[in-house]
Amino acid sequence: MSDLITPELVALDRDLGSERSSVIRFLAEQVAAQGRSTEVDSLYADALAREEKTSTGVPGGIAIPHCRSKAVSEATLAMARLSPAVDFGAKDGPADLVFFIAAPDGADQEHLKLLSKLARSLIKKDFTASLRAAQSPADVVALVNGALGIGDSPATPPVGAGAHTASASGASGASGAATGEDARAAEAAAALETSPAGADTRGPAVERSATGGGEVRRLVAVTACPTGIAHTYMAADSLVAAAQERGIDLQVETQGSSGATPLDPAVIAAADAVIFAVDVDVRDKQRFAGLPVISSPVKRGIDEPGEMVEEAMAAARNPNARRVAGTAGDQQADDDGGKDSIGSTLKRALLTGVSYMIPFVAGGGLLIALGFLLGGYLITETADAVVLDNSLANLPDGGLATYLGAVAFKIGQLSLGFLVPALAGYIAYALADRPGIAPGFVAGAVAGFMGAGFLGGIVGGLLAGYVAMMIGRLAVPRWLRSLMPVVIIPLLASIVASGLMFLLLGGPIAAITAGLNTWLSGLTGTAAVGLGVILGLMMAVDLGGPVNKVAYSFAVAGLGTGSIDNQAPWQIMAAVMAAGMVPPLAMALATVLDRRRFTVAERENGKAAWLLGAAFISEGAIPFAAADPLRVIPASLLGSAVTGAIVMGTGVTSQAPHGGIFVFFAIGNVVMFVLAIIVGTIISALAVIGLKRYATSKKAAPVAEPVAA
Repeated sequence: MSDLITPELVALDRDLGSERSSVIRFLAEQVAAQGRSTEVDSLYADALAREEKTSTGVPGGIAIPHCRSKAVSEATLAMARLSPAVDFGAKDGPADLVFFIAAPDGADQEHLKLLSKLARSLIKKDFTASLRAAQSPADVVALVNGALGIGDSPATPPVGAGAHTASASGASGASGAATGEDARAAEAAAALETSPAGADTRGPAVERSATGGGEVRRLVAVTACPTGIAHTYMAADSLVAAAQERGIDLQVETQGSSGATPLDPAVIAAADAVIFAVDVDVRDKQRFAGLPVISSPVKRGIDEPGEMVEEAMAAARNPNARRVAGTAGDQQADDDGGKDSIGSTLKRALLTGVSYMIPFVAGGGLLIALGFLLGGYLITETADAVVLDNSLANLPDGGLATYLGAVAFKIGQLSLGFLVPALAGYIAYALADRPGIAPGFVAGAVAGFMGAGFLGGIVGGLLAGYVAMMIGRLAVPRWLRSLMPVVIIPLLASIVASGLMFLLLGGPIAAITAGLNTWLSGLTGTAAVGLGVILGLMMAVDLGGPVNKVAYSFAVAGLGTGSIDNQAPWQIMAAVMAAGMVPPLAMALATVLDRRRFTVAERENGKAAWLLGAAFISEGAIPFAAADPLRVIPASLLGSAVTGAIVMGTGVTSQAPHGGIFVFFAIGNVVMFVLAIIVGTIISALAVIGLKRYATSKKAAPVAEPVAA
């Protein structure tokens, strides 16, 4: 296995500018210069994209930007000791020690374990002190290899060796006299010595006498981040150390890239509460059902581990605390102690339903479009007979194209038939986890049967989810618990939700749906243009946020009701997609037309925004909006509104819910679709340049390039 870090990958006491993007760019160039990356721009873009998801600064003046990238040929560490320090988002100030972890897209487990082990070492006071005292790049390499236990370097760093090499028992015994930071360092050392990266991080057993005679509290936790290399393990070690300071037995399951060893069911059963420090879904979350839960982003587990442990202890004592019951919010970021508003819960449930529904709509819509392309629009009348009565050996009139068109159309039609049941099923899943899926699908099927459409699916899914969630919270005898999720909850929730749909709600919702379809089908002229303006504004106002998702969800949910005779839903989908493409494309164009108005990082983001915009990823404009919202958002609103109006006014259609220009074959009047996007893009680009030039109190100065050395 080649060296993860070499002296050539270490830069000491460098001024790399004041922006984290310039530091990341420099380190990516260092990796490429050593032949460990095939392309600097791709590696830089991947690292910057990861940085924008969650800042990588951690307490103690440390930053660990990291990513997996196809541009990386072998796992690599690059390090910079900065002077001056640069803000990487840590609460206690800027970072002067920056480790860049570049992992190949298919990194092997041994490399991932070493990278994770390094990340965990960085929360130790003695190790970081040694790095700050290092006199040469070779010294840094020796320290890192020593921490990783590889090469010929000694495993003991020259400063503060005791904490780094402490055994589990030694660390435990010293924690009572240590300060908070020292205790975290000692516990991290214990974790490094006793468990490999990717396995459980287990706190030492706490003697009852240590808590002053009180009952010992036991907690469990799960940590996970999108990349699963650094934050996952650092959060685990920080939580364990904070729990040990408080005399708490905490055991952590790290769901990282280097693997995960699930917590013993007996440990979970004995726990009083669970902490989820995660940015992604918790795997097999139902294992923790019934436990009081504290849920926050993984970075909070690093920055505020003590607060999270205290909150978990309070939740364990509170009979009214939120518990794991399969809700979507269990693995979402909560900074308010885990108490979600009804609106937040509903929003997440609806977006979960839409996200799981999209594959059915995407595949079905594209296949129907392909069926029309091959078999003509009359294929709707003959598809059933063609697929049943003909085969490749017995082609129908019209030949192979007609037969393949009928097959594609029928597969797409059947796929779209799952639209409402899938929407309802996964709304219920978001509220009640797996026990809600079956009642939700059944309620959605009932809504489809009664003609209630996607509105009925939403109502049925919410009913099924809430009923299943309420039943799941009932206290039942232990012998009955195993039957609850697979028999009792699905049965009772299906009866209640579907029964209400049949007896009370289905008919009125079907009438509303029919009226909505009639209204949309009748939109022409000014009314259609007005709807296009509204949809365009919604797509641009928060660039992938809640308002954007409402417009998109409305378009996708209605897509299945479109037909040759009722193309209004297809027109709405086209308006939403075109308007959503404008903001990133406009920002990309603006960085080309007037480079000096944008920072180096924005110009780099502009290169990626071309592709993001073309693929209908509105979030490509977020870096620009975050840096200058008062200019970027109004400009985006203007262009997207014009694009939406043009698309609706000219009757452009889209049978695909996503893909942008890459699904051109599913777009009706594709020339006008492209023209509308170009017009909106130019308007927004010129608007943002104009606002940056004139809507400012002082003349913009040219942006300096980052210092490379």
